[in-house]
Amino acid sequence: MKSTRTLSPEAMVRGMYRKLARSWGRQHWWPAETPFEVLVGAILTQNTSWANVERAIASLRGAEVLSVAGIRAVTMARLQELVHSSGYYRQKAQRLKDFVSFLDQKHAGSLETMFATPTDELRAELLSLKGIGPETADAILLYAGNHEIFVVDAYTRRVLERHGAVDGRADYDQVRTLVQRALQSERPLVSVKSMPPKRVPIHGPSAMSAARRSPVSQVYNEMHGLFVQVGKHYCLKQGPRCEACPLRTLLPAGPLPL
Repeated sequence: MKSTRTLSPEAMVRGMYRKLARSWGRQHWWPAETPFEVLVGAILTQNTSWANVERAIASLRGAEVLSVAGIRAVTMARLQELVHSSGYYRQKAQRLKDFVSFLDQKHAGSLETMFATPTDELRAELLSLKGIGPETADAILLYAGNHEIFVVDAYTRRVLERHGAVDGRADYDQVRTLVQRALQSERPLVSVKSMPPKRVPIHGPSAMSAARRSPVSQVYNEMHGLFVQVGKHYCLKQGPRCEACPLRTLLPAGPLPL
């Protein structure tokens, strides 16, 4: 197999995006009906599975409190009960209350006003909130606010490290900047030329996954979802399935990852 060691990190990321997008198509992430639902999901998904988050969101929706006004009005005890399935429910209920307080104080209770804030300024504001780190802040910015920023998660880092695009010393913002630099001139790939017989499972379209956004934010949106799919189904933490992975040809020459 031809070595890909001569590829720059940026070229590697672009190659990954083009190969995965053409193979798997749209990922329809983030599955949600409103920006606030995305935001709630981004907070609740910390340290738990998405299935647990879906149960908590369904409970919030069923109780008719899945809104800024609803979280503002619901008692803390009741909110803890509703988000119990997401784990760390006391902390997460407090995070939701804290966010609504921040929104009221800084942006007159308006998500639209908040998301009109310049990206760097709003990111700094979100990071100042207890319990919201870079990944959560960027997920809120990209998926709820359609800002042009990439979300780095453990799957992203694992795939890029195993392909030699980053090393273990790279911090969050170094990885984010690499991906943004690599993809900032790409455009969404909407046609799938060769769908594999067993396509990775994806979410169906939702109001937020189908929302209009800039070409750059759409590319970042898709690339994050594609990294998740590779990490979940092929680039496993233990026993990676490299031989079956669509990115097999982009692995650098040498032993396969362990």
